[in-house]
Amino acid sequence: MSRKPPPAKSTPKPRSAGVSMVRDAAAGSVEAVGQTLEWALDPLASALKRAALRRADRQTQALSTATVPAAPASPLVSPLAVRFPRIAPIAGVEMAIGRAGFYKHERPDLLVMRFAEGTAAAGVFTRHRVGSAPVDWCTRQLAASKGEDVRALVVNAGCANSFTGKPGADAVRRVAAGIAKRFDCRQRDVMCASTGVIGVLLDDSKIVPRLPELEARLTEDGWAEAAAAIMTTDTFPKGATAEAQIDGVKVRIAGIAKGSGMIAPDMATMLAFVATDAAIAPAALQTLVGLYTRSTFNCVTVDGDRSTNDTLLLFATGQSGAPRISRAGDRRLSDFREKLESVLLDLALQLVRDGEGASKFVKVNVTGAENAASARKIARTICESPLVKTAFAGEDANWGRIVMAVGRADEPIDRDRICVKFGPLVAAQDGLVSTTYDEAKMSAYMKRQELEVSVDVGVGRGAATMWTCDLTKRYVEINGDYRS
Repeated sequence: MSRKPPPAKSTPKPRSAGVSMVRDAAAGSVEAVGQTLEWALDPLASALKRAALRRADRQTQALSTATVPAAPASPLVSPLAVRFPRIAPIAGVEMAIGRAGFYKHERPDLLVMRFAEGTAAAGVFTRHRVGSAPVDWCTRQLAASKGEDVRALVVNAGCANSFTGKPGADAVRRVAAGIAKRFDCRQRDVMCASTGVIGVLLDDSKIVPRLPELEARLTEDGWAEAAAAIMTTDTFPKGATAEAQIDGVKVRIAGIAKGSGMIAPDMATMLAFVATDAAIAPAALQTLVGLYTRSTFNCVTVDGDRSTNDTLLLFATGQSGAPRISRAGDRRLSDFREKLESVLLDLALQLVRDGEGASKFVKVNVTGAENAASARKIARTICESPLVKTAFAGEDANWGRIVMAVGRADEPIDRDRICVKFGPLVAAQDGLVSTTYDEAKMSAYMKRQELEVSVDVGVGRGAATMWTCDLTKRYVEINGDYRS
C-alpha cells in the first residue's frame, strides 16, 4: 500500500477560541468558531467570508487543470492519484527520513524536520474526545511557548500512540527530549505527531537511537521523501506548493499531508505540515491556519469517521527577507492569504483522491439553504451517506438517494422547490423528476472519474461546497485487513 506513482519531472493568539486547539473547543459551535476568527481579521473578515466559495471554485478549477493525474504505478495506487509537485527548498527548513521499524516490511516510517532559530508555529488539531498523546503534547507546548521559536518536528507512521494513557505521554516526552538534545533546544520547542493503529503504545526506543543518523542526513530538498515516510494506507504521497508576494518580496509556501481513510470534517483525519519562509507572528499565523482549515480540510470527507490524531501544523521561518507581519488582516498579507488557502485546499483534495478504495472524486454544492451552516450540514449528509456513495461507485445517477440525504439532514428545506443536478444535467426540479431527464445522458455522465452534484433546497441564500469520494468494495477490504 505504500507504493507511490513515479515522481513528476516537473510538475495562540494561542488557544484562540476560533481554533480546534484542544478538546474544549469541541463544545463551541462551528458558527461561533467562524465568527471569532472573522472578527480577528478586522475589516477584511467580511470580505474574506463573502469570497470563500468563489475562491474555492476558482482554486478547484485551477487544480483540475494544473495538477496532472499520475498514471498509477500499480493496481494498488488510486486511479485518482496526482503527481507529487516539484517543491523548492524553504529557507530555514531541513528534513530527513528513516526507518524506525513500526512496520514489518521495509519502508521509511520516521520523519524529522529542523527549523531555523526564531521559527513561529501554529496548529489546529482533532476535536476527537479521545485525542492522542502527541496531540496533547503539541497543544500544551504551543500554549506554553505561544508559538515562538519552535525548532523541530518529529513524525512517525505505523503507531498512533492514542488511548495509551500516561505511558504514551511519557513516550512522547522522551522522543521530544531526544530531539531537543540533538538540536540544542528546549523540549517545548519540539512538535510531535503520530499516525497508525490506535491503542498501541509508541516504542520510543525505536526512534531515539535513530536520531544521530537522521541529523547527519538533514537536507533542504526532501519534501517528496518526507511525504512518503508519513503514509499509512495512502497510495500516493501528497504535496503542494505556492509562491506569494509580501510587500514586494517573494515568499514560498510548501506542505505535505497524509490521509486516506477515517476522513471527516472538523478536521479531516490526517497529518499535514506546512512551512513558509515568510516572517509572521505566531498569533497571526494561528488566526490564518484556523480560518483556512474551515474552507479546506473541514470541507472534505471520505467516510465520516474522525480520527484521534488529526494535526495540521504551520511553521514560518522568517528567512525570506520579507517584513515581519504581526496581524492576520494586514493588507500586505493579501496574496499570501490566498496562496496559503490554495496550498491547504490542494492537500485536502488530495486526501479525497486517495480515499480508501476510491474510484470517483465528487464535488457537492448546496445552495438555497437557510444559512451557510445549514448548507454545510446538508452537503455533509449527502457526502457521507453510504447509499449515495455506493450509487456513485455503481455509476448510478440515483437522484432519489440525493433527495433522501437532503431530507435526512433535518435542516429547513422546501420540498417543492428542490433541484438536483449531475454536472449540467437536471435530474429533479421543483420537487419532482425533471421533464428533461435523460437516463442515457445521466448514465454516460456517471462514468466520469470526476463528478459534480448540485442541490438547491429553495429556502434561502446559504451555500456550501464539500468534496467526497465513492464507497467501493475495496474500502471494506482495506479496513478489514488493516491490522493483519
